Amino acid sequence: MELRPRSFPSFPSPDHPRGTATSSPTPHPRPASRPIRKKQLTCSAIAVSGRGPTARRSRWSTLMTAAYNTGTPDLVDFNWETLGFQLVPTDFMYIMKSSSDGVFTKGELVPYGPIELNPAAAVLNYGQGLLEGLRAHRQHDGSVLLFRPEENALRMRIGADRLCMPAPSVEQFLSGVKQTILANKRWVPPTGKGSLYIRPLLIGSGAILGVAPSPQYTFVVFVCPVGHYFKGGLSPISLLTEEEYHRAAPGGTGDIKTIGNYASVCSAQKRAKDKGHSDVLYLDPVHKKFVEEVSSCNIVMVKDNVLSTPLLTGTILPGITRRSIIEVAQNLGFQVEERLIAIDELLDADEVFCTGTAVVLSPVGCIEYQGRRVEYGNGKVGVVSQQLYSALTAIQKGFAEDSMGWNVQLN
Repeated sequence: MELRPRSFPSFPSPDHPRGTATSSPTPHPRPASRPIRKKQLTCSAIAVSGRGPTARRSRWSTLMTAAYNTGTPDLVDFNWETLGFQLVPTDFMYIMKSSSDGVFTKGELVPYGPIELNPAAAVLNYGQGLLEGLRAHRQHDGSVLLFRPEENALRMRIGADRLCMPAPSVEQFLSGVKQTILANKRWVPPTGKGSLYIRPLLIGSGAILGVAPSPQYTFVVFVCPVGHYFKGGLSPISLLTEEEYHRAAPGGTGDIKTIGNYASVCSAQKRAKDKGHSDVLYLDPVHKKFVEEVSSCNIVMVKDNVLSTPLLTGTILPGITRRSIIEVAQNLGFQVEERLIAIDELLDADEVFCTGTAVVLSPVGCIEYQGRRVEYGNGKVGVVSQQLYSALTAIQKGFAEDSMGWNVQLN
C-alpha cells in the first residue's frame, strides 16, 4: 500500500511522554455525545498518516480529533443497546511493514479503510496470513483494560514461524495494539455495554508467482466495538456434530491462527445453522470419535465438578481464553483435566461450554450427534459455567482483583 504524506494531528501514544501536537484543521461542530468522565490522557503524540488514495478520513475523524485535543475521551453517539458481533467501522487502524530482510520498521496510524494489495500478493494466492483477536473493556473512570495481550503477541510469533513469516516483536505488537485502541478510544463501549474487539493481522503482502514465502509482510491492527458473539448472549447454544468434514489434521496448521483454518468451516457451519443450530462441533480426523473444538472456539465439559477439555495434540488451537478458564477454575478449587474426550463421554456430561476471545464463555444447551439430541441444564446456564463466566469477566472488566497480572491498563 503506497502512502503519501498528509497533514494530520498528533495523538497520545502509550510509549512516550506527551509531545507537542501538530497543527490540525478546524474541526466541524460535533453532535452531542455521551461523556464518560473527563480525564487528561497521559500519553504522548502518535503521528497519524493520511496517505494513499484509499486512506481518507472517516466521517468520525473530526470528532476524534476534537476529543483528543480537548483531553476529553468522549463516547461516540451510538446505540450501545443494539451492539452485536458485526463490523462497525471505527476511526483509525495501524499499519507496519517489513523491509526486504524481514525486519519490521516503525508503524503508523492511518484512517480506517481499504488497503491496496498486488493481485500476486502471497496472502491472496497462497493464504500466507495470520490473525489474532483480543478484547479491551472500559472502566467506570474512563480507563481501558486490555486482557493478556502478550499471549496474543507470542502466539502470532509461533504461527509466523510455522508459516515461514517474520513477525513483529512482542514490543512492536503491543505498541501497535495500544496505539490503535487509544486512537479509537471513543469507540470502547460504556462499562457493561460490550467491549472493543482488537484484530491484529499479519499478511504476506509482497507479490510472488511461485509457491514461496512472500518478499514483504504487513502487520495491520483494526478495532471494532462488539457485544455478544451469539445472539442470545449468555444463554445456551446448540451444536451440530460434524461427521463429514474436519477442521484440521495431524501435521497441519490446526494449532495456529492461520486465516486458512476459518474459510474451511463455513460450509459445515452454514449447514448447521440451516438446521437451527448455533455452530459446529468437530471430531478428530483419524478415529472420528474424539472431540476437538467448535468452529472458532474451544470446548470444555463438566462431570461431577471435574472440568475436562481436549488435549492439545497439534490439531486444536491453544486458546488464550481456554487457558485462562483453566487457571481460574483451578484457583476456585476445581480439578481440571486436559485429555482425549470421546463424543459419547461429552454427551454424558453434566455441563458443556465453549471458550474463546469472541465467545468468552458460552454454555452449550444441546448437542446433536448421529440423529441423537442431548440437552443440558433444561435450557438454563449451568452452575459451574455461570461461576466461571462471572469470575473471568470480573477480572477482564476490572471488577475483581487481577491477582494473575493479566490486564494492561491504558489511561
